[in-house]
Amino acid sequence: MKYLKMGSLIACLAGFTGCSDDVASVSLGLFTTKDVVVNSQQDPLVTGVTCHISHIEANLDFSDPSDMSIACRQTGPITADQLQSIDRSKSGEVVFKSSKSILFKSLKVRRIYDAKTHTLLYLSYSTKESTGSHHHALSTVPLYNTQAWQWAQGQE
Repeated sequence: MKYLKMGSLIACLAGFTGCSDDVASVSLGLFTTKDVVVNSQQDPLVTGVTCHISHIEANLDFSDPSDMSIACRQTGPITADQLQSIDRSKSGEVVFKSSKSILFKSLKVRRIYDAKTHTLLYLSYSTKESTGSHHHALSTVPLYNTQAWQWAQGQE
């Protein structure tokens, strides 16, 4: 069982295609090859959290645009055991990654634990500057009313 979980974690960290579900694909118009794609991602360690990430796919280009949006919600139990296994440093850890071009641009999602408010932060960002900005978006999942709430309060 432990090896099965580790295998899924490695597959998920390899990229969106290994563990994501395309929830939607919406064309941006008749005369364009660009679509808005929405992926569903379950956090590989905090399995009670699901993130929906929307981003542009440019089917005939070498590079997809950097814009993205993220919304993460509790979709199952969040336990103390799960939280004990995450990186609780200020920079957190990358939980999802997807290549957006052949020129080293990636879309990454990083999980960060806010110990003061007992909240999981999910930060999505582009690793390459575009139009003078590193595009990013943020979503939060509070631990209040979860199985991990007592554990989180004990960590103060």
